[in-house]
Amino acid sequence: MNELRDFPKNLADFEARFATEEACVAYARKMKWPDGFRCRRCEAVASWPVARGRREECAVCGYQESVTAGTLFHQTKKPLRMWFRAITLWVTSKRGLSAMELSRLLGLHYETAWTWCHKLRAAVGGAFGKDKLSGVVEMDETYLGGTDDRAHAGRSLAGKKALIVGAVEVRPSGALGRARLEMAGAATGSNLEGFAVRNVEQHAVARTDGLNSYSGLVAAGIGHQRIVIGKDPKKASSIFPGIHRVFSLFKRALLGTFHGSVSNKNLPAYLNEFEFRFNRRNAGTRWLLFGRVLDSAPRTKPPTYRQLTQAVVTP
Repeated sequence: MNELRDFPKNLADFEARFATEEACVAYARKMKWPDGFRCRRCEAVASWPVARGRREECAVCGYQESVTAGTLFHQTKKPLRMWFRAITLWVTSKRGLSAMELSRLLGLHYETAWTWCHKLRAAVGGAFGKDKLSGVVEMDETYLGGTDDRAHAGRSLAGKKALIVGAVEVRPSGALGRARLEMAGAATGSNLEGFAVRNVEQHAVARTDGLNSYSGLVAAGIGHQRIVIGKDPKKASSIFPGIHRVFSLFKRALLGTFHGSVSNKNLPAYLNEFEFRFNRRNAGTRWLLFGRVLDSAPRTKPPTYRQLTQAVVTP
């Protein structure tokens, strides 16, 4: 994986380096062909730019390919300079950026801003490797949406609540490491064990409550520390402070940035975004994240607006 290292260091640097569309196209070309152009059809390396520099034509067979084809910017009709500004606003916002705010800041139609935000969530969710969690890992579940009533006692999924399964590394000092969050249909053994196998290293120690659905972790090769806490939610928060802190931050982001208006269809995308931000919260500079997102662009096949709106669309 070729990761670009020459990302901007601050806003002034960004404005100077990407002041023109030509500069943005040149940067996108470098991301897509870091070792130089190579024709998909005949593998020749000689080419020349056409169509205002956004397409390359093979000098041997005449095959043309857009700089943006198959990337985060696939089939975009907007200037790449506007895209770069959108990525800057999105990654430098510590609590996330709503489509409404992006629309206001860049003068985009709301539908365009909404689609771009989801393309970015898809990019950070699919382009970066997800190394498994190690050491001591707290695991638990939480619910989003719906109303609290008798039907939601315990871990019942009756009603409209969505189940989120989470895990976070807990260092010996008590500091939190990386986190993983996924949406699940129910708190069954197959769902929770599957989540653990996908996200926790073998020989790590998963610390859970007394739910029987976690009983298969040892057979899966994952160490298991089971702590029975009863039905007192305050006790759960004190025994598993790490994962409850992660849940709290995620819910706060949904409420504060997106006003809680997220459909179950789109919820996994917001989990991707939260993971990206949380796991890189200690990055030396927010501009490193700008470089990371742009570096992921050539490996991203973003969803289209049609794909995103096949179910109910929410802000």
